[in-house]
Amino acid sequence: MAISGASGKTGYRIAEELLAHGDTPRLLLRATSIVPDSLAHCDSRRLELSDATALDDALRGADALIIATGARPSPDLTGPLRVDAWGVQRQVDSCRRVGVQRVLLVSSLCAGRWFHPLNLFGLILVWKRLGEHALETSGLDWTVIRPGGLSEREPATDGEGIFWTGPGQQESDSIPRRLVARCCLEALDTPAASGRILEVTSSPERPVVPLEQVLEAAT
Repeated sequence: MAISGASGKTGYRIAEELLAHGDTPRLLLRATSIVPDSLAHCDSRRLELSDATALDDALRGADALIIATGARPSPDLTGPLRVDAWGVQRQVDSCRRVGVQRVLLVSSLCAGRWFHPLNLFGLILVWKRLGEHALETSGLDWTVIRPGGLSEREPATDGEGIFWTGPGQQESDSIPRRLVARCCLEALDTPAASGRILEVTSSPERPVVPLEQVLEAAT
């Protein structure tokens, strides 16, 4: 399985969770990216998303792609457009060219909202929604995970329950990045998650319920 944005705070945790499940992830990284020692032995491919040939070569033969790329705060307000819209579109196009059918995108709660404080950073929620749309209309087997506010908290997450909903049903609350990583893997392992936008937050007071059970109850 390939992971783009694998050096990011969420991306490297996704890779670590894959390793913990016995899979060896393929890391798609920029030339200057640094990954934790825990991922040092993984298959790393260094490239720019704008290089279509290198991107195709990096994805060829992968059974799935998790897109965990995301623009970082910067004085350059074009970053979200280039990374969260164009960058996702390029990855989707590459998957179609090389035959990667299963794609999961890590987006954000409130994606598509115009009037939101996060949009002061280059209209980031608008461009994230454009990236989602590129995946939704691609003809691929897709899932979008929209996490709430991202926390670096690591300890005591094992018993923390996830609040899974469809799009536009959550507006606040948070979730540790470690749990976002686990949500990605659970969604990939849940056939009913295909073709869905799933919003996720968490709470220690919420019971742990499998995604499959949540989706069955919703239908």
